[in-house]
Amino acid sequence: MIESANSDPSNALPATPKQLAYARKLAEQQNVILPWEIQQDRRALSQWIDTQRTAPRVRDTRPSSKQVAFAERIARIKRSAVPDECFRDRTLMSRWIDSNKPR
Repeated sequence: MIESANSDPSNALPATPKQLAYARKLAEQQNVILPWEIQQDRRALSQWIDTQRTAPRVRDTRPSSKQVAFAERIARIKRSAVPDECFRDRTLMSRWIDSNKPR
């Protein structure tokens, strides 16, 4: 009896470097873990990539480094502090900057 390639892990093709790079980029964008076992099999990695591409994107709501730097510069000029909650939300940081930037 001949076994299919899917049931025998020793016949699994290794993932390509290009495929691995793309999967790692997706994992970083989606803020998910890329399992080690998935990285070892080309077909499994392809399925994982397809799943991640169709999943809704996770948006990072933290302020950008440029926003933080600008807000801290404004705070130094005004001799005040940026509220802690602004460092957790991009929209709050933007509103704080708009209401405090020098005119």
